[in-house]
Amino acid sequence: MLTKFESKSARVKGLAFHPVRPWVAASLHNGVIQLWDYRVGTVIDRFEEHDGPVRGVDFHLNQPLIVTGGDDYKIKVWDYKLRRCLFTLLGHLDYIRTVEFHPNASQFSWILSASDDQTLRLWDFEKRTCLSVLTGHNHYVMSASFHTTEDLIVSASLDQTVRVWDTTGLRKKQNGEGGSGQSGGSGFNSVGFSLGPDSARDQSSSSGGTGAGSGSGGLNVQAELFGTNDVVVKYVLEGHDRGVNWAAFHPTLPLIASAADDRQVKLWRMSETKAWEVDTLRGHANNVSCCLFHPKQDLVVSDSEDRSIRVWDVSKRVGVQTFRREGDRFWILAAHRNQNLLAAGHDSGMIVFKLERERPASAVGTANKLYYVRGRELFCHDYSRISNGSVGVDVPVTSLRRVGQQAQTD
Repeated sequence: MLTKFESKSARVKGLAFHPVRPWVAASLHNGVIQLWDYRVGTVIDRFEEHDGPVRGVDFHLNQPLIVTGGDDYKIKVWDYKLRRCLFTLLGHLDYIRTVEFHPNASQFSWILSASDDQTLRLWDFEKRTCLSVLTGHNHYVMSASFHTTEDLIVSASLDQTVRVWDTTGLRKKQNGEGGSGQSGGSGFNSVGFSLGPDSARDQSSSSGGTGAGSGSGGLNVQAELFGTNDVVVKYVLEGHDRGVNWAAFHPTLPLIASAADDRQVKLWRMSETKAWEVDTLRGHANNVSCCLFHPKQDLVVSDSEDRSIRVWDVSKRVGVQTFRREGDRFWILAAHRNQNLLAAGHDSGMIVFKLERERPASAVGTANKLYYVRGRELFCHDYSRISNGSVGVDVPVTSLRRVGQQAQTD
């Protein structure tokens, strides 16, 4: 592990990288949201309006917005340029575990939230309304996240299941492509909700979040009682023996990773019609808090209350690295969208790190030569030689593995 930055603070429960700037947002158990510049190692700003721990945080892809969710049942959207909370979304009836902006930010002004009230909610933060309430889990929903390209959501719950949800119907209805006949989220205006420009929005409707206020009376009653079919369950993944704390999509492949209190990380594969368990990664000695696919490499990274971060090879399905920390349990992981950077939150702060050094060990030699290490080989790049019209030729010098073995026998 190559540690790039380390912070000291209260317990970190949520983390998010800024998509462009060298910033990471950390939501803390003491109710504070910190905005860090991990390159310089300083706190840029602090946001303090939540009452109690803040467990979820995310940056918008191209607007100066942060969304947070906390144990006060509130989702807050902040403008970090104006340095204030813009509005609060109300509706959840218990602690909020995770919040996330839709990754396709130019097309969808959606926020996804997961809560201990056993539901997920989809919100339109521009209209400041609840679009849909996703019911089906029968215990706390510990995490929920969008797929980067597909109309899918994955959620993990202490009911020992992972659920995959299809949002195609909601997307079509929001884009005016036809849907189930119920109105969109803006229909809340006609049932008495206050939607002033900066007031808190109370969407504590018992319906599926849509359908109140327009269409026929029969449709309204149906939506109020049973919700709508804008978002449907596609798969229910069963296999963990204890509550599931986290689930994450692979960015490109039809794979899901899940982390649970049974100390296991499981890999699942999806097809158009079904999903099934592929393998189980064993090695953690306590509850596994979080897991994610490495955005650049064929790896799964997980962290746990056993005070360790483990790296697993997806194709070989074996552990390849373990990083341990004395005295601090890990709670959350985050990966940068574009760079080879990871962050992990623990009991006394967070770390921003890379799994390995990316710059090769190198030294400038005499007569236009550069020596560098690639893999287990020492190479010499000779600038004075020309090959196929290009200046410079890589010449193998020696195997470092052989040198090491020879030194041991001498």
